[in-house]
Amino acid sequence: MPSHMIPNLNEPSNTLIEHLSSEATAHATNALTSRTPITVPNLAVKVFREEGIAGFYRGFWIPLITISFVRAASFTIYSGTKEALHERGLFARARVGDVAVSGGLGGALSGAVISFGSAPFELVKVRRQLEYSIAESKGLHIVKPPNTWEAVRDIVRTSGVSGLYNGFRLHFVRDTFGTALYFMEYDSLRHIFGRLPSGEQGKVPSWMPIHTSLLPFLCGSVAGVTSWALIYPLDVVKTKVQQRALSGADKRSIWVTLNRLVRGPDQGHPKPFLVGIGRLYRGLGVSATRSVITHGLLWTFLDYISATIDNLPRQPSVS
Repeated sequence: MPSHMIPNLNEPSNTLIEHLSSEATAHATNALTSRTPITVPNLAVKVFREEGIAGFYRGFWIPLITISFVRAASFTIYSGTKEALHERGLFARARVGDVAVSGGLGGALSGAVISFGSAPFELVKVRRQLEYSIAESKGLHIVKPPNTWEAVRDIVRTSGVSGLYNGFRLHFVRDTFGTALYFMEYDSLRHIFGRLPSGEQGKVPSWMPIHTSLLPFLCGSVAGVTSWALIYPLDVVKTKVQQRALSGADKRSIWVTLNRLVRGPDQGHPKPFLVGIGRLYRGLGVSATRSVITHGLLWTFLDYISATIDNLPRQPSVS
């Protein structure tokens, strides 16, 4: 399945994740908010009732337009970095340690570079998905939410061009470390499951009775879920920082935002640490399901296309 089709399947879950993050932070910072945490089904009903089916696809055009470029650029930088390292004899041995480091470095550089271009698009996507929440925090009532370009103009008019980079530090750290973990895990798993240095699939270990055609889906899913779970709290904090900036609320530091999310707004009576951590991970189930589908299909498609290209008949050289 082409990468530009992935948003079609996952945008509803993406929207629910953003709303869950917003609901969780509101619950943590507003004493008047209902004490009963909203569930995913209830939230889906709430979004549908207030915004209709379009509410699940708010901001849809942004990832649809950008996802192909981001995916292509990300994989190009990742692959090019690994090739450059191997050509210089760095981390080129067929050992899991070298495979993990070269994949991690390629992923880190890829995530860092791509973050400069993807940050404004993701901010606008957050704005589009949380239009009603942001308007409510301003005491406004939306009859017809602004479209994507109106949202961009509103951000630029309010905060200038630099406003499109609100929360960029968190976005940069999230993408750099998240992409490094992702590619490091995927390459390590494929190596453990028998992939050869040439890129071809070798014999699968006897302790892993699985058909080779399922390996890309399995490794992609595991890498996607675990790397996202590790950086998920950072994404929640980033969304909260961006939401406050977009709503015009007073700016809070990253650490203050994180502390309030985990321990609650009343520092004299902090919430239990584990309760706060659980609140920070609200919506992870939806996100994990999305990651399994997205990254499993993505790597299955890439592996299939790569094998098809490699098996094409070679044109005879002209002397």
